[in-house]
Amino acid sequence: MATAQRDVEAEALGEEIETLKEQVATMRKTLEIESSTVLSSSTALATIAKTLSSPPTRRNRRNPLDAALPDKLLDRAEQQQAYAQQCLHRIVNSVTAFKVRDPDPHAVDGGSVLGLRFEIMSKGQFLRPYYVMLNRPFPSSKHLRVHRHTVPPAIPLSGLAARHLPPPAPARENPPAQDLDHFVRALRREIVKYHNRLGATADLRRGLGLYQDVREVLSAQSIVDVGITDVEARHVKITWADDRSGRLVMDSDGMVQKLVVMGDQGRDWTTAKELLLHGDDHFEDVAKRLVEQSLE
Repeated sequence: MATAQRDVEAEALGEEIETLKEQVATMRKTLEIESSTVLSSSTALATIAKTLSSPPTRRNRRNPLDAALPDKLLDRAEQQQAYAQQCLHRIVNSVTAFKVRDPDPHAVDGGSVLGLRFEIMSKGQFLRPYYVMLNRPFPSSKHLRVHRHTVPPAIPLSGLAARHLPPPAPARENPPAQDLDHFVRALRREIVKYHNRLGATADLRRGLGLYQDVREVLSAQSIVDVGITDVEARHVKITWADDRSGRLVMDSDGMVQKLVVMGDQGRDWTTAKELLLHGDDHFEDVAKRLVEQSLE
């Protein structure tokens, strides 16, 4: 009896410790955000300016470090303002064009290269930007061609370039026109869709608690694994605790095209119908139903 009571107390204490750890992590994150933005506030800038304009105090005369502190704070505030302006620019201008020069002495068009920078944000943070470099390798023509890029293989870059940046046709009097604006818009749209699919799958794993090291007692409806099985992040594999497995296929916009669930007795039509209620369900709708079923 005493052993069981101690186990209950130990379990409650462990849960309380985990809760406190989560609160500490949240407070540290909040402190990091507040400390990084406090100097850019109008109140802080006004206080620093007032300190600089006021005559030095007796303490500042004795300690040169105290006298230099407002100048350091002002420099730090200016750096913070510049960083905030940069973040604002990256949010507003998701695509930036710039000119670079190819250092190769044998580069075409004198080494002139047009660079495109694509900004992507996920969960309030900027990801590593993608770059596409364009040059003009065709003689006596201003047509552009993709020279280098850092776009992931899941993005149909070659197809978009063939559609919006076709090469000149020597046999034709009127060469096909290129549309750089449509190419940029279409490419960014595909990149955003790709990251949306990745994010939706990650949110499903997070909602199911698959990122936790220790999970509670599993039931037959509990999902033990969710993973992407292709480079385009359109095929998702789902594994239940009772050894059932499912395959979900969605299009580039995240609309579910097909959902199959297999069990020991063959195809599980009941679960598939419960998850795919309509013919045009979005992956997020199916993910919400998966979380609800897993928590039952």
